[in-house]
Amino acid sequence: MTKAINKKLSDSKALRWGVLGLVAFTMFCAYFLTDVMAPLKPMLETELLWDSFEYGIFTSAYGWFNVFFLMLIFGGIILDKMGIRFTGMGACLLMIVGCGIKYYAVSTTFADGAMLFGLRMQVALAAIGYAIFGVGIEITGITVSKIIVKWFTGHELALAMGLEMAVARIGTMLALSVSAPLAIYFKHISAPVLIGFVLLCIGALTFFLYMFYDRKFDRSEDVIDEENEETFQLSDLKLIVTNKGFWLLALLCVLFYSAIFPFLKYATDLMIQKYNVDPELAGSIPSILPLGTLFLTPLFGTLYDRIGKGANLMIIGSILLIVVHVSFSLPILNEWWFATIIMVILGIAFSLVPSAMWPSVPKIIPAKQLGSAYAMIFWVQNWGLMGVPLLIGWVLDSFCKGPVVNGITTYDYTLPMIIFSIFGVLALIVSLLLKAEDAKKGYGLQEANIQDK
Repeated sequence: MTKAINKKLSDSKALRWGVLGLVAFTMFCAYFLTDVMAPLKPMLETELLWDSFEYGIFTSAYGWFNVFFLMLIFGGIILDKMGIRFTGMGACLLMIVGCGIKYYAVSTTFADGAMLFGLRMQVALAAIGYAIFGVGIEITGITVSKIIVKWFTGHELALAMGLEMAVARIGTMLALSVSAPLAIYFKHISAPVLIGFVLLCIGALTFFLYMFYDRKFDRSEDVIDEENEETFQLSDLKLIVTNKGFWLLALLCVLFYSAIFPFLKYATDLMIQKYNVDPELAGSIPSILPLGTLFLTPLFGTLYDRIGKGANLMIIGSILLIVVHVSFSLPILNEWWFATIIMVILGIAFSLVPSAMWPSVPKIIPAKQLGSAYAMIFWVQNWGLMGVPLLIGWVLDSFCKGPVVNGITTYDYTLPMIIFSIFGVLALIVSLLLKAEDAKKGYGLQEANIQDK
């Protein structure tokens, strides 16, 4: 009886795809805020007098609290102990607070010489706001992942995760393509941040609406949520950290995303510096990356759902990642059309690996530990999201700075692209090791998610 009612709820296509749309829109709004400052790096340097190292500090702040204060780990434990509704709304509020602080920082003129924690006041406050926002969006991300597993296990799990990522990355695409034009039109860098703040508030409301459906799922008459039949215990963390397959997935995640998200923070400047694209249009080329994932991630997710071969998808994506960054590092074809082609290939890689990686976690980790497992993977990932942008900013300022031309400092991006290529090589090695571990332990990464009943 219990299974029959539970199946009736989770097998309602309208219901499960409807709730996916609600939480995916929340992530769309959050991703817009994540990358809203990326196309503004040249304007930050000319208008607010930031340098590349200060920009790197600000960008690295995304992971400060997640990494050093273990906020993601605590978030995962809270998710497993307190549930989706409590954790999700708390995370949404953190995003709103962090974004508000960041907006205040970039919209306010501070007194000359005002300092905080050894940084200029504006940079420090913007970084603190971004760090708080980073806690919120990462915990929201693991919460949404657990929501999708909850509603789509036994159904189109990889497709659902792919669609959620695709919708979220439309936010990235819009941020990369419209932030600079918005700042120019409104004559202030803070304008796109304010627009993103309003979007984020709307996204929090859609998550609040989802909570009603989540409560309905949990409180349906005579239904006992299978996840609560065995409650999470802190001792379960030991089972996660001693799982080799888990660590290989976590390493693949941090290496792969370290070559993607930090790259996007500098990609607009790369288009200006190396490919001579107009600053107002330069963000349009990097925006191709998330635009491509809108179609490809669900496609590869469907392939994984119905055919399997998840480990192979991760290997192919890692190889393409290497090809892209090596191509960006070569002193050839410094033309916008070549950069566009390379960005399309990167979009394919960006779709292949996540479409297989995230749906593979439930194959390795039991359901009652999923919140903590996703949190720990995100925590490992945040080391890269924090450290790599800071590394690239330092490298640019220390080794790649050229003369000032038309009021803009020039940079040679060859060395940063080589660094990103190294991350790709390491990701390939780890993905091969993961495939070997799957063959040994029988996780089922090469098997289809949708099984014949």
